[in-house]
Amino acid sequence: MSVLVASDLDRTLIYSAAALGLEMPDAEAPRLLCVETYEGKPLSYLTETAAGLLAELVRTSVFVPTTTRTVEQYRRIRLPGPASRFAICANGGQLLVNGEPDADWHQRVRGALDDGCAPLEEVRAHLSATADPAWLLKERVAEELFAYLVVRRELLPEGYVKELTQWADPRGWTVSLQGRKIYAVPKPLTKSAAVAEIKSRTGADEVLAAGDSLLDTDLLLAADRAWRPGHGELADIGWSAPQLTVVEEKGVAAGEAIVRALGERSSVTWARARSQIIRAVSRGRD
Repeated sequence: MSVLVASDLDRTLIYSAAALGLEMPDAEAPRLLCVETYEGKPLSYLTETAAGLLAELVRTSVFVPTTTRTVEQYRRIRLPGPASRFAICANGGQLLVNGEPDADWHQRVRGALDDGCAPLEEVRAHLSATADPAWLLKERVAEELFAYLVVRRELLPEGYVKELTQWADPRGWTVSLQGRKIYAVPKPLTKSAAVAEIKSRTGADEVLAAGDSLLDTDLLLAADRAWRPGHGELADIGWSAPQLTVVEEKGVAAGEAIVRALGERSSVTWARARSQIIRAVSRGRD
């Protein structure tokens, strides 16, 4: 019996300096491991304890980093342990196999987007027309699949995301506010679809998942067991589901708690499978 572990990265497993949430005295803060640099500067971290737990999880499960990042942005990250065979980028738009995009999967995704929602150009035009230079820092398009704005969060009007959501929803798009970024993503573009593809290819028996944002809800709902941190977009709205466990911790401590929970569940499943194999072999000898 094999376990597939699909986990969001930013603000779920890894954290920028601004998102660490280290509220304890400095002398009591956990040791951190940098797992991403950008333009020669450290950018993302996890605790050293989480790093050790994650390295073991990668060795004992089909671990799939699952992110809204582009392929280029994902490749900056160096997670502990062996390199994962599979990774999901662009919110499911890119499926990496041994580090390289799967062209067939990408074409299937593009076909689904063409059939199911308004074109990217229409959404980009609306974002450009409604964003105010007073709070807008950047406009970006990811993999020619979706768009996002980088904003000054403290200056963002309270109703902007709600109004954008109301505009986007009937056009087949989802809106998500994560940190300084406002994402506009086609509804057919999902992490869960890519996870289902990997499950089919690997024959995994159980899917575990973790995430913190609205863009992770389909992933969490599709998993057999799921976890989310005590912070983030889903925490802000009190989102829950029958198979979901909410860890109490926030910030980088939540990342450590989540990877520990994933590892413990994966170990239980592996031990159960081993026991079943031993019993089957014993019956065969009798």
